[in-house]
Parts: sequence; structure tokens; C-alpha cells
Amino acid sequence: MAFETVTGYCWPQSVAPGEAVGLHLSSPGGRPVQVEVARVGGTRDVLWTETVGADHHPTPRGADANGCDWPVAASIGVGDGWRSGYHEVVLTVDVDGRQRTSHAFFVVRPTERSTNTILLQLATNTLHAYNDFGGHNLYTGGTTVSMQRPMSPGYLHKPPGPGRRVTNVSADDRQMTAHVGYVRLNHLSPYAGSAGWPDWEQPFLEWAERQGHGIDVVLNSDLEEFPEIVDRYRLVLSVGHDEYWSGPMRDTVEAFIARGGNVAFFSGNTSLWQVRLEGQDEHGRATQMVGYKGRFHDDPLFDTDRRSEVTTLWSDHLLGRPENHMTGVSFTRGGYHRIGKAVTNGAGGYTIHRADHWLFEGTDVQYGDLLGAGAKVVGYECDGCAFTYRDGLPHPTGEDGTPEGFLILGTTPVTHFTHDNAPRPPARGFPSELEYLSSRVFGERGHEDRIRHGHAVLGTYTSPGGGTVVTSGSTDWAHGLAAHDRDIERITANVLDRLG
Repeated sequence: MAFETVTGYCWPQSVAPGEAVGLHLSSPGGRPVQVEVARVGGTRDVLWTETVGADHHPTPRGADANGCDWPVAASIGVGDGWRSGYHEVVLTVDVDGRQRTSHAFFVVRPTERSTNTILLQLATNTLHAYNDFGGHNLYTGGTTVSMQRPMSPGYLHKPPGPGRRVTNVSADDRQMTAHVGYVRLNHLSPYAGSAGWPDWEQPFLEWAERQGHGIDVVLNSDLEEFPEIVDRYRLVLSVGHDEYWSGPMRDTVEAFIARGGNVAFFSGNTSLWQVRLEGQDEHGRATQMVGYKGRFHDDPLFDTDRRSEVTTLWSDHLLGRPENHMTGVSFTRGGYHRIGKAVTNGAGGYTIHRADHWLFEGTDVQYGDLLGAGAKVVGYECDGCAFTYRDGLPHPTGEDGTPEGFLILGTTPVTHFTHDNAPRPPARGFPSELEYLSSRVFGERGHEDRIRHGHAVLGTYTSPGGGTVVTSGSTDWAHGLAAHDRDIERITANVLDRLG
């Protein structure tokens, strides 16, 4: 049941110290809004509080694509001493004696004075792709989504409770009934299990900072709009569900790796889709994200000399730039684990193949052991590569674009959705996900069996320029940190210490 509450968004979403953030609000009945801004990391530090006057503004038609265009209710000055990080904006109104609360956010970019050597880029493109506030998202018919609108409930804050994770974590959660019930009970977006700060990046950053790791934070889009920012760091991080990447984003990260920079993808479904940032505010910042996905033939760039920017799968044969080139793995060679009927009773952890690798230093992990199963660190969406076995150990074949020298450390069976195992299968007569992916990767139907039996792959490679890349091949690695899995904590620390 819908109820009245305050909604709002921040613009710009990424600022440097000394700049200001505009807070755009719509308050029911024009009630005053209590605003609290806090940096969230190893600690939650409140930096700004104020009661703000705000009017009620209807959500305009087409807000999903064109934004809300609400006026600024308050300007938040970002002090010179504010540290880089994710800043939570809590909005509260009193409606007939009951407190109604919603959330907005912005990120403070690091300055050149920062001494941190690790940079976390948040998967905010994925947030925008799934956000269904004001109409469509990229899963319900939209091809352009605005960044200038509130986030639907569930993307920036989730209350505790059974079913919070979209990954099935117990036998009672087998058919996603607990997750669906959780979403309905808490009035969240039906897509809230697929994207969001609280699911992955928040527990990762809280753990890392409490362990003493200094980490600066930017948006996905900052890699495109401020590409030089990565040059100050030894290690760039991707955490959680980092599905949507623009071409300039990839250019930034791939050039960083080629120059000897290190990247850790503690994420899955990473860089599956190409998107474009478009639109401009008065300061030249992009305001929209374009993604035609399965309707890529309708992309205005399709029949132009800019076809390499068409918003289809990065692994689409039309682009010829599979994400494996950057990450070492791809969702097209992976799939789902412990969701719906896709490997419903899977282990939720990796079978380890090369326990002598430095990644496992300080653990008791041995060949054949199961890593992270208690916390279900393998779950939801997973990435893998084409490989074969030699002398009992997996070796990449390289046929899918995985870099030479990629070392497979652990694997878990996963599979793509079909008409029979998907929670929301397509109508008969329409291709299943498996059929669609295989047709785009191989250029024609009939190759489904080549990618039907996928794997989540934990692995690593080193570029010719000396940059080391580590990938978890799963969205859910950070849940091992939240659950204090000692091996997952030690492996993560090994990566941050050695590469950062």
C-alpha cells in the first residue's frame, strides 16, 4: 500500500570539496523536511543537519527519461575538510504524527591531497538502469533513464529481515518467496534486490575502513568525466553488481591496467552491457544514461559510423569487444547461482584449484576445499570463462577473449535462465536469456550448449604492462565480509595490501 512520504535527489551526484550539492525535494503537503547528511564507511559520521522548507511537486510525465526538474530546496556546502566517500542523505517528514523517511545520496570525490592509494568506483550506472521511479527502467521498456530523479525505495536503504538478499541463502528461501515477501512487506521496488548501495558496496567499504584501509570513492560516471582521477591510485575496485559500463569508462580502466595499474573486480555481471552517458546540465555534466539492450537495432547509432558505441552486450559479435578483455571473465560464460531454479541447491562457494597462489596466503585453504559457502559468496549473478581441464586443473581456452595467462583459482557451476528455470520466464515464442545471449555472442541461434553450463570463476591475470587484475566472478563476494568469513576477509586483505 502506498503512503505519503518525502522524496528527493541530489545534483550533482559527484562533487569535490569546496563545491555545493543541490537538494531537490518534494514534500507531502509542503511539510518541513529534516535533512541529515552522513558519510558512511568504517563509521557513520554526520556532517550536516538542517530543517528545510520544501513544497510538494508532482512527478512529471516522462520523469524516468527526462528527470523531475524540481527546484533546489537547499544547497549543501561541501567543506574543504570533507573526506571522499559515499554520503547518505536522510529525509524525514512528520505525517499525522508518524515519521516518514526516504534517502538520497551524493559522492565526494577525492582531492589531489588524498594519500589513499585505493579507489572504489560505485556501480551507480546499474542503480540508474534499475531505478523505476517515475515510470520505466531499462527492464520495463525504457531506453533512456534520467539521473535527476529520486531513487525508488530499496536502492539506497534496506531494513533488516529475512529475504533481504535476492540470493537464496537457505532451503526455506528456495523459490525466492522470502525475497518477494520482504520486498512487498517493506514497500520496495520489485527491482531492489538487483541493485543498490546497501547490498554490496556498503558492507565492503565498512569492513575495509574498519580494517584500516584508506579508500576514496567516485561514481561509475566519474571514470568517464574525470578519467585522469585513476592515475593517482595503485588499485581500482569494482564491488557487487557493476553491470553497465560506457565506452569511455572501459577506455579509462583498460588504459590504467595497460600502464601497470591494478584492478580488483569483487563483482559479477560486470560490464555486461554498453551504455552511453548523454544530456547535459548547465555545467556540462551528463544527465541521462542510454541503453537500448535487446532493442539495439533501434539505437540511433546502429546504422552509422559510430556502431562501436551501440548499446548492446559488450560480448555481442557486432562490437567485438567482450568484457573478458578487461575483467578476464564474462556473464555470457557464467550465469546464475541459487536464484529461482538456477542451481537452487548449489554450494554457494568456490571449489579451489590452485591453493598455493598468493591470494590464499594466511588461510588454511587447500586444493578441493570449498571457499565462502557459509556466507554464500557465490550467488545471484556470476561471470566465467571458457576453459578445459589439463592434468586435472582448469585452463582457459581463450576462445572468448580471456587474456593469455589468466589463472583460474576457483570455480562454481552456474547456469543461464531458460524457459524452465527462470523466476520470470519470457512468453513462449520469445527467446530465453540463454538463447538470446548465445545468438548475440555467436551471431546465430543453435549454439546454446556452448554456454549452457557456466561457472563462476575466481581468477587473476597480469597485463603486459604489469597491471594485476583479480576477479571474484560473483556479485556476492562482499557478503562474506559482512558475515565475517575469515578466509574471505583474509583474501580480500591480501588483495588490498598487495595491490593497493
